[in-house]
Amino acid sequence: MSVASSVLVPYASYLRVYEPLAAFPAAEREHWARYARRTDTPGAQDELRRSLADLLPVPPVPVPVHESGDAFVASVDGVVLVCPWRTRLRGWLAMEELVGGTLPAPVLDAMLPPVVREQVAADHERWLERNPDARPWIRSAVWRVPLSWFVLFSDEEREYEPGGPGGPGDGPGDGPGGPGGVVLRYRTPMAQARRRLARSLKALRGAIAEGPMIESLVGVGRWLEEFHPRALVELDYGGLVHALAPEALAADRSAADVAEGIAALRDGDGEVAQAAYGRLAERWRAVRDLQFAN
Repeated sequence: MSVASSVLVPYASYLRVYEPLAAFPAAEREHWARYARRTDTPGAQDELRRSLADLLPVPPVPVPVHESGDAFVASVDGVVLVCPWRTRLRGWLAMEELVGGTLPAPVLDAMLPPVVREQVAADHERWLERNPDARPWIRSAVWRVPLSWFVLFSDEEREYEPGGPGGPGDGPGDGPGGPGGVVLRYRTPMAQARRRLARSLKALRGAIAEGPMIESLVGVGRWLEEFHPRALVELDYGGLVHALAPEALAADRSAADVAEGIAALRDGDGEVAQAAYGRLAERWRAVRDLQFAN
């Protein structure tokens, strides 16, 4: 059951894949079919609260002992699609990113003592031996939306709901939002996302040799190839909607700016490409700066 709360953290965005029931093995398909018929499916804030609750004990539990049986659910043209949480797998992946990041050793040790990290790594290694092909249905980023994610969508697929008491928002059984909540997201069919990514990658490689954007797009493309061709891809601003002023959120057309920049590179128009990149850089620099504000 969802517990109402005015505290919405962290400021993270999400890239999710919803797959049709046919994509899952028979036993799991039956589980998700039953699950999708529920009227009390949890939302993103429920998932977040459970994750944060695991960090309160001493020592903390950065990775759940058992895998989650929950998922986000969507319905498109009468077809039920599910996006499993897989919080245990994502916890391991987040741990790898944290340990390999730039945190000073004393800070990392205070957050997650070495004995905890060693146990988590050993558990992950044993699990991988039994599940070598496992992959998450959800990717996340803190204090930003990776520009490569916007490549998958068009401005026409942008969905913005300012929310408010009694306002619109996803209800149970239709995605990760909550009634009356602020929502900014994009949704597109998997086939369309793959086409856009391939075209953008071709344009970028024709304009620049290599770079972080190309590397990121290649990684996203490999991830998308793991899923059913009739899946749904979703970019959700998640908690970032609370880091942006309402007027900035309403004016945010990042997918359009990315598309304009890539099209300009394809046409050899460096001036237009630079202008589009400038708008993106200014918008997201302002968001990242909030991370270090008092």
